[in-house]
Amino acid sequence: MKRRSWIALLGVLLIGIFAFTIVGCGGGGESTEGGSEQPEKLVMKFSHVVAEKTPKGQAALKFAKLVAEKSGGTMEVQVYPSSSLYTDHEELEALISNNCQFIAPSVTKLVKLNPSFQIVDMPFLFKDSQQAYNFFDSEEGQALLHSLEDKGILGLAWWPNGTKNFTNSVRPLKRPEDFKNLKFRTQSGALLTAQFEALDAGAQPMAFSEVYQALQNGTVDGQENTFNNIWTQKYPEVQKYMTVSHHGRLDYAVLTNTTFWNSLTDEQKQIITEAMEEATAYARELADKLNQDAFEKIKESGKLEIYTLTDEDRQAFIEAMQPVYDEFGPKIGEDLIEAARNS
Repeated sequence: MKRRSWIALLGVLLIGIFAFTIVGCGGGGESTEGGSEQPEKLVMKFSHVVAEKTPKGQAALKFAKLVAEKSGGTMEVQVYPSSSLYTDHEELEALISNNCQFIAPSVTKLVKLNPSFQIVDMPFLFKDSQQAYNFFDSEEGQALLHSLEDKGILGLAWWPNGTKNFTNSVRPLKRPEDFKNLKFRTQSGALLTAQFEALDAGAQPMAFSEVYQALQNGTVDGQENTFNNIWTQKYPEVQKYMTVSHHGRLDYAVLTNTTFWNSLTDEQKQIITEAMEEATAYARELADKLNQDAFEKIKESGKLEIYTLTDEDRQAFIEAMQPVYDEFGPKIGEDLIEAARNS
């Protein structure tokens, strides 16, 4: 009797296991009521090195939101800000290896791959942001953005940070001769060094995170940056003068991996393209607003003596920068420079 009870119990257990297996093993995707499978979610990583509350940080979040909305949740962009996934020096290699699918490095970082990207660093080339945007949207600007495909990198968009302006702790900078014997922090790059050498000033390449302390202890006398960076990094605490020069730009190129891109369906490519176009328009509007707001805060603080270059001043600087154009024009491409100048 006892043996028959165990056999009956075993039979019930086997029936239960069989029923669970049929219900639980329906394939790789989730099933709908009609029995069809939901598509597997495509997860993509977007790595960048700045904080979320910056034009690039906010544009990346906007892009991710738009991709999710336009795909109905079948595509997800995971954003990793502030070098939380890859550092400034690691992200390009990570993209080429397809360990992340989107990055937005400073355009200066791409010079080693194509010298023509130095065009955004050319001093006094663009009068304002709109002229730069016109160039970025032009046939020449788009060709430059897409010039890295043979290296496995596809350009998707130009994202702005803003125009650069000079600050220093020694004297007002109104004319080229005022720069003589001063030392300025720069990003790394031969063109940026040549820019200050043309003004008889010194250039000290330095990481962005080190600038405040270098200004504070006098390692350098000044620096060049956007209004938003000048304000948020608290440079008015350790500087005395600012020249509104709009002499150069800080911009980013949004990039993806070509192998990854070619693996997408036409619909997925369209979703990413549309989301990127909308995020780019948002980035431009936000960069312009943040820089204007920061400029107003700098003025209201009263911590910096501000001088705005006149047209006459600007022309003097353009003439002083001719050696830079003579040296780097052929490397960048004279036709490209002319296209930017006429944008």
